Amino acid sequence: MGGQDTSGRGRSRGRRAAPKSTGVAASGRRRKAGGARRRGRTDGAGRRGGALAAALPHLRRLRPVYPRPGRSGWRRWVPSWRQWLGACLYALTGLTCFVAFAYAVTDIPDDLNSFATQQDNVYYWSDGSTMARTGWVSRQEMPLDKVPPKVRGAVLAAENANFYSDPGVSPSGVLRAVRAAVTGGETQGGSTITQQYVKNAYLSQDRTLSRKFTELLLAVKLDNEKDKDQILQDYLNTSWFGRGTYGIQRASQAYYGKDVSQLNAGEGAFLASLLKGAGLYDPSLGPKNHERAQERWSWILDRMVETGQLTAAERAGYTKFPEPSPTSLAGIPGAQTGYLVEMAKAYAVKAGRIGESDFDLGGYQIYTTFDKARMTALTTAVQEAQKGFDPEKRPDTDKHVKIGAASVAPDGRLLAVYGGPDYLKQGFNESNATTIPVGTAFTPIVYAAALEEGVVRTRGKARTPVSPTTPYDGNDQATVQTPEGPYWDRSGKVLKGSNDGGRSWGQVPLRQAVADSVNTPMLQLGLDVGLDRVESFAQRSGLLASSLGPRIPTFALGENSKPSAIRMAGAYETFAAGGLHTDPYSVRSVTRGGSAVHLDAPKTTRAVSAATARTVTEALRQAVTDGSAKTAAKARPGAAGKTGTTAANTAGWFVASTEQESTAVVVYRMALTDLIPLPLTGLGGDAPGTPGSERAVRLWSAYAKAVK
Repeated sequence: MGGQDTSGRGRSRGRRAAPKSTGVAASGRRRKAGGARRRGRTDGAGRRGGALAAALPHLRRLRPVYPRPGRSGWRRWVPSWRQWLGACLYALTGLTCFVAFAYAVTDIPDDLNSFATQQDNVYYWSDGSTMARTGWVSRQEMPLDKVPPKVRGAVLAAENANFYSDPGVSPSGVLRAVRAAVTGGETQGGSTITQQYVKNAYLSQDRTLSRKFTELLLAVKLDNEKDKDQILQDYLNTSWFGRGTYGIQRASQAYYGKDVSQLNAGEGAFLASLLKGAGLYDPSLGPKNHERAQERWSWILDRMVETGQLTAAERAGYTKFPEPSPTSLAGIPGAQTGYLVEMAKAYAVKAGRIGESDFDLGGYQIYTTFDKARMTALTTAVQEAQKGFDPEKRPDTDKHVKIGAASVAPDGRLLAVYGGPDYLKQGFNESNATTIPVGTAFTPIVYAAALEEGVVRTRGKARTPVSPTTPYDGNDQATVQTPEGPYWDRSGKVLKGSNDGGRSWGQVPLRQAVADSVNTPMLQLGLDVGLDRVESFAQRSGLLASSLGPRIPTFALGENSKPSAIRMAGAYETFAAGGLHTDPYSVRSVTRGGSAVHLDAPKTTRAVSAATARTVTEALRQAVTDGSAKTAAKARPGAAGKTGTTAANTAGWFVASTEQESTAVVVYRMALTDLIPLPLTGLGGDAPGTPGSERAVRLWSAYAKAVK
């Protein structure tokens, strides 16, 4: 046992003693032990460091070290394929992130370009032909369903056959546009319809990379957010077609004089050709344009067959180029048209309950009641009458001559007016003016009131009826009576009536008093009926209360009432229409975007009985056959009319009715600066004593002959 114990201890002491005998060996072991301890403390870091060390050779190979080691000459400066690949990957990643960010922050603008929203208003004659347009931009919106499918097909074939399947952009077109923008070369085609619409509606026409980039982003976003049909509709309504027009509706009117809904495939193909450049393809601009237009028209039709928009058989039917009109649309209204437009606008805004600001945004089609032939005839008649006036030779009699005229149909339609020499020079409309007394042209209304209401001539007595044969005192200077006795004016004098030329007629029947324009019976009749009742009948016949003067005796002779020619024509039409009255109106209908705008219909009312209307008409017919207006008998047999004069001969009226219309003409002198009536005596060299109404009768006669 002891041997065993001694042997174990000996070995143990021997191991502990060894370091002391060899210092170097011990130190080495300490370093190793210390290293082991350090590795134990930094085990994770050690592993990471080892991985990094292992990857360093590869990273060094990708690092762009210039000049490249191991190469000589120019090869030292050429990147390796790995370096090229890395650069491309970095660039592609950056570009993708940039485009994604730009797309995310790009919003479709709420406001379109001004010309893409503003439209013009178009006015039409009663026969449907274009009369005038107003507005800064010649454009009219039209719903897509009003554009014939073949016309839409022509546009798609010409501009973007894959419109309904593309994402809103064309990659090949983009590349061509970028190259053109960078090099400054000719603008290339290839943009989709969506891109073209974005450029038209939201952007400028600048050829820059930034504008093109924005166009692409908006096109893609618009394609994702809007229906394709809506995009196509907006595109067709905002595109430039030449001749001052935006939108296919105005283009159709400018080139073919009709709505787009009436176009055929051939005409649609021509309009589609204009989208490539109206300045190059409008045939009216020269022979070269005509040749180019025909070639592109034929190509578009062939292309429609390729895209399935036309069959070969249909294409074979279009062999003749559809020549467009050589003239453009009617321009800004001037001359007489300006007066018509102003009246039609005022009526449409009121009857259609359209706000002024909404109307000025445009897009309305106003179908007026004005008859083009009658307008021409009336204007010609006035111009012929004016040839006899010489303000330089006869300034005291011929200076400041004004003429107003209006013609109204039995149902109230305004057929023609003469407003003045030129709307652009004088906006004041003579036909609608309330500046001159109507004179004795007012007396048929007094006569009608008497026939309907009867008269009171004795105080306390009931009303007694009158008839066409009831006699009245027609002597000059006859005293005006009231039930209480003579009528005293404010100056304390007994009022007496005066006849033209101082003529005394004796006892005359009322019908003759109207026909021969005898003043004294009508002055007395007004008081007998009651001026309040006469005023009521005047308003029922269409005269505005604001145009009627105070109820004094001369009210019955129209001395202080100033209705317009339009209103007087309407009042006389009441008698011709059997006692029914419809206020004159100038607009038949209004549409916007192909849809009708509601108009408050003019009301027809019973103004006087049919029997009274017939009796008044008989007196007016007698005035034309052998009365104060007998010079008009040859112009239109059967016409019924009445002259109108004033005490100072400052106005000459003639109002007459036929089966087709009632027309009022007024001739007067007045400086528009002070609005003071001037006498017509000696006008145009007329002999002294010639009433001013004779000029009005002659003018009406010339007009009546022209419109038979």
